[in-house]
Amino acid sequence: MTIVHPINRAWITTGGTGAQNYDEFADDAEITAIIADNPRSALAVEMPHLAPDTLGRSFADSLAAAAERLADAKTAGSYTPAEQVIVLYRIADPDGDNAAYGMYCMVDTDQISTSPEEPGLVIRNEDVFIEKVRERVALASTLGNLLSPVLLLQTGTGDALHDALERAVADAGEPAATDVDGAGRTHAIWTVRGGEELCRIAGGGELVVADGNHRSLAAQTGGYPRFLAVITTPESLVIAPYNRLIKLSIGVTELGDRLRAAGMQPEPVAGGPSVPPAGGTIQLYLGGETYSVKLPVENSADLVDTMDHALVERVLVGDVLGLDAGDKRIVYVGGDYPAEWLRDQVDAGHADLAVLIAPVTVDEFVAVNLARQKMPRKSTWFTPKARGGLVVAEI
Repeated sequence: MTIVHPINRAWITTGGTGAQNYDEFADDAEITAIIADNPRSALAVEMPHLAPDTLGRSFADSLAAAAERLADAKTAGSYTPAEQVIVLYRIADPDGDNAAYGMYCMVDTDQISTSPEEPGLVIRNEDVFIEKVRERVALASTLGNLLSPVLLLQTGTGDALHDALERAVADAGEPAATDVDGAGRTHAIWTVRGGEELCRIAGGGELVVADGNHRSLAAQTGGYPRFLAVITTPESLVIAPYNRLIKLSIGVTELGDRLRAAGMQPEPVAGGPSVPPAGGTIQLYLGGETYSVKLPVENSADLVDTMDHALVERVLVGDVLGLDAGDKRIVYVGGDYPAEWLRDQVDAGHADLAVLIAPVTVDEFVAVNLARQKMPRKSTWFTPKARGGLVVAEI
């Protein structure tokens, strides 16, 4: 028996609904602008309170509008139904030299494991913000559909799965739909009836949550026996930086004093900010200046406690700034936004401080997951990611 299954009833885009995943934006205004330009975007359903016609309402008060938008999209032919299918997925670079592969499917929710004592083949590895989980539960309950997949990395049979998906795509003919993202990558999908052999290979080893910790917990909280996933391979993904923008209530001088009191000496760096090439040091940008700061060395046998993102959350955010990780003054900025963008946000007054952190290494990520520990919040930005709104699954 496999824990990976076809989608009982899927809705496949006919074009125009694809969008960057709803939780990948550093600024809500970007989402509103995208929906204004393309009302068919899945973002109008995923983030209904940010659509132009419901802007200003709460998320809860916008749920009915979200359900109406999805129903209208189906009626208008923006989606076409399919029964008992998996959906092949390929993301091709603009130059066509590299391609990432995956498959849309359903995965058993009772296989989610968050600790060594909890059995299961799906490893969720990151702490979450519970309010975001509640929003995802409410949306799925209102829609009766899932739009954004949980991205799962197959660690046990990754090579075999990559080869099988590559062959399946080569034999599949013309894609059912394509979508081009902001980086010029082409996302293509193909429907496959049944797909039992691919499901067997995809479920042949431990599946690590690479993106979608909130959505996977929402499936558990909502009581859904299966959740929508894209299962991909180690060969298809890289880990990019995950940085922070922070609004401060203290000045530059006081921040420097607090950093030094915490054992972190800020050293001026010429030029604008950049992502550190290796761990142990972060860069801070504020007041038009860039500083390099060595993180404190902690004597701990726990790998997670010594990771840069954990130290930033515990020492910089908690001890130095006196903030909780979920404070609204902190914006988590994924690797799609370069260091120059972070600098411009501070210079424009949208934030006071940019924190640039070296990306987590693959070895660190694998080690944490095999130990069934949790990654620090917002520490892994996997790329490329599946587009939202290409495949919808009824629940």
